[in-house]
Parts: sequence; C-alpha cells; structure tokens
Amino acid sequence: MMKIIRYTLIPFLLFFVFSPLTTPDLFAQATLEAESAVTTEGEVTIKGNRVRYEVTAGTQPVWNSDGEPDASLFYVYYRRTDVDDVSNRPLVFSFNGGPGSASVWMHIGYTGPKFLNIDDEGHPVQPYGVTDNEHSILDVADIVYIDPVNTGFSRILHEDATRSDFFGVNADIRYLAAWIDNFVSRHNRWTSPKYLKGESYGTTRVAGLARQLQSSHWMFMNGVILVSPTGMGLEPPAMTPRSEILKLPYYAATAWYHDALDPDLQQRDLYEILPEVEEFTINEYLSAVARGGTLPAAERDQIAETVARYSGIDKQHVLNHNLTLPTSFYWKELLRDRGMTVGRLDSRYRGIDRQDAGERYDHDPALTAWNHSFTSAINYYLREELGYETDLQYNIFGPVHPWDRSGNSTADDLRRAMGENPFLHVMVQSGYYDGATDYFSAKYVMWNMDRSGKVQDRLRFEGYRSGHMMYLRQEDLVTSNEHIREFIQNSLTNGESARY
Repeated sequence: MMKIIRYTLIPFLLFFVFSPLTTPDLFAQATLEAESAVTTEGEVTIKGNRVRYEVTAGTQPVWNSDGEPDASLFYVYYRRTDVDDVSNRPLVFSFNGGPGSASVWMHIGYTGPKFLNIDDEGHPVQPYGVTDNEHSILDVADIVYIDPVNTGFSRILHEDATRSDFFGVNADIRYLAAWIDNFVSRHNRWTSPKYLKGESYGTTRVAGLARQLQSSHWMFMNGVILVSPTGMGLEPPAMTPRSEILKLPYYAATAWYHDALDPDLQQRDLYEILPEVEEFTINEYLSAVARGGTLPAAERDQIAETVARYSGIDKQHVLNHNLTLPTSFYWKELLRDRGMTVGRLDSRYRGIDRQDAGERYDHDPALTAWNHSFTSAINYYLREELGYETDLQYNIFGPVHPWDRSGNSTADDLRRAMGENPFLHVMVQSGYYDGATDYFSAKYVMWNMDRSGKVQDRLRFEGYRSGHMMYLRQEDLVTSNEHIREFIQNSLTNGESARY
C-alpha cells in the first residue's frame, strides 16, 4: 500500500468555460486547479532489486504572455528516493500520441512502476486494476508522464485562450517545451541527463520538442525514444502509393501470424521471411510502381504475383488495386474466408463484422480490447491509489480537432538537433504487427532522416513480435524496457566531451 505523505493545493480554481474549446458533456462544469500536487510513497521490485520512489500526481500551468495560466497540464512524476545526487540521474519525459491521447498507455502499460491487469498477450482480464511492474525503467531513470491540453485531466483555463494556442503541430511543441522548461526549473533537474519518449503521434511531438528545447530553451537532450513512430512530416505521407508499398513487410508479418502464407513461407520463422520481403520492397517493388502505367504487362503480372505471395492476398486483388493494397482493404480481406477481420493497431487481434462483405472493417478489434483495460485501470489508480481527487473525466482521448498539421518536418527538426548536439541519440521501437505506423515505414523514415549517413552510429532500431503497443505482450514488455535501459546507459557521457 502507498502512504500519502503530502497534499498541497494552490487555491486557484477556475471553472470550465462552455465553448468549442471544451467538451459539452456531463463534466463541463467540473473545476480544475491550475496547480495541485498529491505526493505518495511506494516501492517496486525491479530485476530482483527493491526500488523505493516518490510519486507526485498534479497539475502545472501553461502561462500566457501576461503571466496568467491559459491551461493546466496534469502529470505524474516518479522519482527514485535513494538517489542523493540527481546530476547523474536520467529524467524521461513521456508522451503518447493521437493527437488527443493521454499519457496513460505508456504510463501503466510500459515503463512505469505499475502495470495494468491483462493477460500475457495483452488481452483484457477482469477485475480491472494494476499490479507492480517488475520491468519498469524506474531503476535507471525518473519519469514524468504528461497529458497535453484536453487529454487526461489537462484542460484549458482562460476564456481568451484560442484553439490555435494548443491544437497544431507547432503550437503543441511550443507550449509543451515551455512547460518542460518550467518543470525542470521547479524540480531542480537542469543538470540531469534528459530524454524524450513519445509513442505514435507522440513521436512527431518529441522529435519537434528536441529541436525546440534546444534552440529556444537551451535545453539539450541525451536521447529521444520513438515508439511506433509516424512519418514525422517526412516522406512517405499517408495514403500515397509509396506508403502502401512500404507496408508489404507488415502485410507479410500479419499473414504469417495468421497462417495465411504459402506452406513454404509459413514453415519458416518470421525473422527469416522479413529481410527477404524488405529487399524485394526496396529493390523491385518501389521502382516498379514508380513506373506507373508504363510498366510492361509481364513485369506488372510478376510484381503482382510476388506481392500476393508475401501478403496472403489473391493476385487479382493486387492487380485490381494497381499493385498497391490499401490497409483498410487488407484488414477486411485477409481473413474474409474465415469470417473475421484483423486489427489496425495490432493485427494479431481478430474481429467480427456485421457482414463479411465490404471494403473495410466495422471496428478495430485491438483498440476496443485495450480500451476495456486502460480506462478503468487508470481511473482506479489515480483516484484510489494515488489519491488525486477531481470530478473531471479522465480523457483517454480528448477533443483536440481540428488539428493544424501545417509546419516543418519534425523528422528534419530531429536531424538538425542531432547535428547540433553530438550527445543526442535516437532509438526507434516498432511492432511487426502494427498496421497504423508500420515498422518498415519507420525504418524508411529513420534511414532518410540521415541521408548523409553521418549520425548512423547514434540511431538504433528495435522490432518486436507485437503491434502498436508492443509492450502489452509480456515477452516484449521485458525486452523493450531492457532496450531502453541499454539505450540510456549507452547515451550517458560520464564526464566525457563530445565533438565531431
């Protein structure tokens, strides 16, 4: 059991303003404290060693140019308590994506000291709740889980604040960088090695934050961890022939998992098949589709045959789609003859639609399974174990749309940050069965982020036999956290200088 040792609130209560910026729901009139903190103590055994920690759940404002709080962000901060000198203690800032998603997923599903109740493959179990996470990275780093505006308990406070202040690629990066600067100052962590970790759209966010913190706040990171990364504004953009071509290795992984490949492929291990599919994708498939209608009929037929062989989809369907299979069609078609669909976020999951006909599935069976587990678990944990009291709804997904997607490539921002900062390392973590942000597109973005090849020694890729949230599979929870430990250790300088 955790013991509450301190409860402090700054009496700054502001009511929600009913406007397009807030959600017109039962919680629209609930109050939010611009600043609050509830601190408790806990301990967890990690890799056989007892780790004692202090955890603070609270809110910290986003200030406007007049020094007034425009919004307040909810956060949960874990600090190991048996460390006397924090100058060498790593500090990780963790975000999820969406945009519009709370930090709950990696908080109680990946790196935090508590882990939600699920089975070994990530499926929900009842009763809902949390248990100790013996694989947490809290043994090697302190962690701050941050909910951006309108996610979790974070809300807009000032009636004059506008949507453009928060909901867009550049606005999101600007206000979060200022918030991190403030947090680091308040908690005296300027000398600590610092890391940014983001998942899905959160990778777009942290890639931009690395550059923003460096250029505008003179805060230099040691590492950036990209979990299931998006394109981050670098090619391939969504829904182009190139993006669909690069998904072929993911299609092959999914078909292999569901025993939908030809017997000679099926009997081989996944790790034997994927390099072969990747080579075909880069060396033949891309160039063939680039030729469009000028591709000779015989070559078109051969490419379609190979794509069908690796994807598990009938050759005629490949031809009908001009050689590039849309993901929506793939999720519906692969197991159509079995009366099932496959998931988008994790294609190991199977779903059942109202009818087998059609071009797309009725729902993502992976996401519905995860929502089962996380929503109840995070509300229980924050309110009952950590003692954070509020009438606000915890927004797993919050109202942040429309989202302004204009702006520079944050992948290029990250490249520039690496160019300016020789201490900065980057690691990509992807699941082979992730159909939303597929692993081979992540590799492609990583390769093209550094076309010169001059920072390859500071780039690392790790793949896992699971989906978008690879950490929900118990075996991958172990290895993915261990990879973060290794990454942090390898990026620490131990007093050494860095130069080109």
